[in-house]
Amino acid sequence: MVERKRTKLIRNILTAIGIAIALFWSLAPVYWVVVTSFKIPREIYALPPTLFPHEPTLENYREALFGSPFLRYLFNSFVVAVGVTLISVCLGALTAYPIARMKFKGRVNAARLIVAAYLLPPSLLFIPLFLVLQNLGLIDTRPGLIVAYLTFTVPFCTWMMIGYFHTIPLELDEAAQMDGATRLQTLIRVVLPIATPGLAVVALFAFTHAWNEFLFALVYVYSDQAKTFTAGLSGLVMGDTFIWGQLMASSVLAIIPILIIYLGAQRYIVEGLAAGSVKG
Repeated sequence: MVERKRTKLIRNILTAIGIAIALFWSLAPVYWVVVTSFKIPREIYALPPTLFPHEPTLENYREALFGSPFLRYLFNSFVVAVGVTLISVCLGALTAYPIARMKFKGRVNAARLIVAAYLLPPSLLFIPLFLVLQNLGLIDTRPGLIVAYLTFTVPFCTWMMIGYFHTIPLELDEAAQMDGATRLQTLIRVVLPIATPGLAVVALFAFTHAWNEFLFALVYVYSDQAKTFTAGLSGLVMGDTFIWGQLMASSVLAIIPILIIYLGAQRYIVEGLAAGSVKG
């Protein structure tokens, strides 16, 4: 009995240590970004570095919000991310439903091709995509970025929703069709309401992918009218000069929308991840 308690105590201690290390590893960079955003330039470059701002200032945030086009960048990122999310979820659901719920020739190969499309490195696509967008007249536009981002969000959303749709009993589809529902009506009225937690997770991941994407935004957009915040932040790096205060303040402001969305959708995220881990 004593040995069992000792083993349990050691296990709990090791678990606590592991959690503490993981939290430190994950939160230390975020903490440093937040702290630096409140420092004056002299303190940012001070050696040794300070863990807390000795002279806190909001000047970096004022400069980011009112002394630069950063609000425009944030608005562009939001428009692009929302557009990508809505289109990705709709196309993903329409593609995943027949693969997961219907039997037809080539179904397995179609699923494999979707995975291959998602695993293809985006760096290999940006030159062919540039030519396509140029021919369509979509270079340096928000719709052009949306089209570019769909190349990796649609395969991702489709593959994720295939797993979620597999967890829903096929008998529900058969019952709906016996009542006269079409395949599309079955998807919209029966399958999607049950898969709401999974849709929330897929939408959130698609939004996050589009919100944080940098390479395509840097290559396809160059004007402030369409530039997203990830590409806009690169403007604060001029050669070997970094405007650290404004850069960190802008990063904190860019984190806030994603953080609010994650906190608001936390219940759906947990339910969706749990549902996606079970094969039906």
